[in-house]
Amino acid sequence: MVFTGDDRRRYRDKIRRSLDVFAQMLRESRFELRRPRAGLEIELNLVDDRGEPAMKNDEVLAAIAEPDWGPELGRFNVEMNIQPQGLYRDGSLRLEECIRERLNRAEERAATVGGHLVLVGILPTLRESDVGESALSSNARYRLLNEQILAARGEDLHIAIEGVERLDTYAASVTPEAACTSLQFHLEVGPSEFAAHWNAAQAIAGPQVAVAANSPFLFGKELWRETRISLFEQATDTRSEELKAQGVRPRVWFGERWITSAFDLFEENVRYFPALLPICDEEDPREVLERGGTPQMGELTLHNGTIYRWNRPVYAVVGGTPHLRVENRVLPAGPSVADITANAAFYYGLLRMLTAAERPVWSRMSFATAEENFRNAARYGLDARLYWPDLGEVPAAELVCRRLLPLADQGLELSGVGASYRHRLLGIIEQRCLTARNGATWQVDTARALGGDHEALRRMTLRYIEYMHANEPVHLWD
Repeated sequence: MVFTGDDRRRYRDKIRRSLDVFAQMLRESRFELRRPRAGLEIELNLVDDRGEPAMKNDEVLAAIAEPDWGPELGRFNVEMNIQPQGLYRDGSLRLEECIRERLNRAEERAATVGGHLVLVGILPTLRESDVGESALSSNARYRLLNEQILAARGEDLHIAIEGVERLDTYAASVTPEAACTSLQFHLEVGPSEFAAHWNAAQAIAGPQVAVAANSPFLFGKELWRETRISLFEQATDTRSEELKAQGVRPRVWFGERWITSAFDLFEENVRYFPALLPICDEEDPREVLERGGTPQMGELTLHNGTIYRWNRPVYAVVGGTPHLRVENRVLPAGPSVADITANAAFYYGLLRMLTAAERPVWSRMSFATAEENFRNAARYGLDARLYWPDLGEVPAAELVCRRLLPLADQGLELSGVGASYRHRLLGIIEQRCLTARNGATWQVDTARALGGDHEALRRMTLRYIEYMHANEPVHLWD
């Protein structure tokens, strides 16, 4: 598809009009106010019986045949969505049961067409030859996005990651981004609460990644503990080297400041980023609002969806009612459902306490420090040193055990989560810290013990899948 100058002009006009309408909706309190609700999205890899990538998401999705499953960028990816539900009382328990039930059912159906589901940040057996343009999903949206990113960049993508080993390569499509499979937490909040929740999520991104890192290998090389962070940033970068030198902001973005309103983020998106997909619909958002309706604002949401903040603001209309949510995108998938639920408990419990603090953490820590924590955690995982107010720079495991886990426990208790269940979930996080084992360290230790070559990665992946299905948390894996 070719977009003309007129397409881009109309889109820019429409998106700015939508931004004005969004500001009016915030001023007039047009949003539903209720207790926070949580949902999540899990991206998964597909493998064959040998643990190698299986390029068959169309066949697998046809076999699963459920509306909460859909395609992702690569033919070796699928995603599962869990609709938002209450966080209170037994909400966490129901979330774990829901994920396990759906994954087990999907795995049974996928196996009938020769596919198997894997919860992992980057599939260890993925080779560079697996991520050519032919590996793009058949969904036309992904192909259009690929065309527009490469057209905006004007040259092949350069992927260079310096870790335990070094990767330096080029890609003629955005398909390497499909290697990044994430766990995304969605938290619906009211407009008055949004800024505090987004700021808190940014502040804890580093500790989150440190305890949950699960992506140490890419194309056979051992790189960062959470290589997915660097890969995703580079595989969707529309900037040439010259634009980077000029300080043009990347589309995969941590951000640059604490906020006071959800409007700040949407306004930054419109001000800093040109449209990748300037597609207009027929809705006049101002006219809809003046009639007493709720505008969909398709252009604003489409544009927002092509800017990949690690904590993304989302505007959505459900049942005629507008909602705002924080979409936390920093974590990898896996290793097990027990680990995923523990990560969720840690995140939601912490947010409950940090957003209610008299002196919020973001008023006592610079934004640049929060980003530095995030990058250190991605590179070093549990071996990272992170800064926290009143503690200074400390090992990630010490920060989590001494300061953050007690806060998360208080937050879950205030949310009505029973003592036995919250202690089980937060105990998983604690044991990762005490044993120095998360998904990344288990993968590295196991692959090295098996020889360190592609065959070792393949055997390690099969062993990983066995433990994943047993639903034992990763700190207990051999």
